[in-house]
Amino acid sequence: MSQNSLETLFAIEAIKKLKYTYLRAVDTHDWALLESTLTEDCSARYDGGKYSFDDRKQLVSGLKGHMDSPQVLTMHNCHHPEIDIIDGSTASGKWYLQDLVFNKEQNWMLFGTAIYTDHYRYSEGEWRICHTEYERIMETINAPIPSTLSFTHNMFEKK
Repeated sequence: MSQNSLETLFAIEAIKKLKYTYLRAVDTHDWALLESTLTEDCSARYDGGKYSFDDRKQLVSGLKGHMDSPQVLTMHNCHHPEIDIIDGSTASGKWYLQDLVFNKEQNWMLFGTAIYTDHYRYSEGEWRICHTEYERIMETINAPIPSTLSFTHNMFEKK
């Protein structure tokens, strides 16, 4: 295996870790961690542009505004990565998303799937997301949350 092939594999693994960190930051409401996964000029177009942000500050603030409540519980899973290293400092990727959202304040739940398309930039020894977007494949919303659904744990509610 050539040095170039090894460097490509290392870059792909670093980008996978980056995406998983981004998703964990969203689900755990760790906004500083989320910020660390994005370039300053990062843009986002979620759900076909329904939710659009033009820089890191807007993106983090926007997600925080929608999700930073102990009553909003989310699970974002991405898998089936298709990552292409374009050159030593840029890459692109596609991911299959499955998301589950419970908004206990507004009494609804969502299950959806989508395809993420990301662009990444390598600088100062780190890969970061410089653009992210997804297009929905399907989405279901159930309201009200079924009364038989019992939440036995919520990491955001202190007992």
